[in-house]
Amino acid sequence: MSKKAKDAKKRLKVNKPTRSYKKGKKKMVVVIDPKTGKKKLIHYGAKGFGHNISKAARKSFRARHKCDKQKDKTTAVYWACKDLWSASSPKKTTGTKGRVAKKKRRTRRKKK
Repeated sequence: MSKKAKDAKKRLKVNKPTRSYKKGKKKMVVVIDPKTGKKKLIHYGAKGFGHNISKAARKSFRARHKCDKQKDKTTAVYWACKDLWSASSPKKTTGTKGRVAKKKRRTRRKKK
């Protein structure tokens, strides 16, 4: 187990999602595994992809991942359904794939 994972398990509150340090992942959460009784660190959500964009996108994701049937808190799909793709979560990203439109920079022409 990496040093970052150990530190995260110590400092994070159980069942409180926060931003992930892992490359390519959006969020992480610490849960207590009912089978072993130990803390488990779960990373979920693709960093480069926006979420909760539209009602149709939410419906599609929830159907594809069977969100209504997900009950195990120790899985990433449970947390993605609950935190990122639930109808009650606020819209957090704009545009496609979570990117925000950038303004075009004007460049000055060199004088002759």
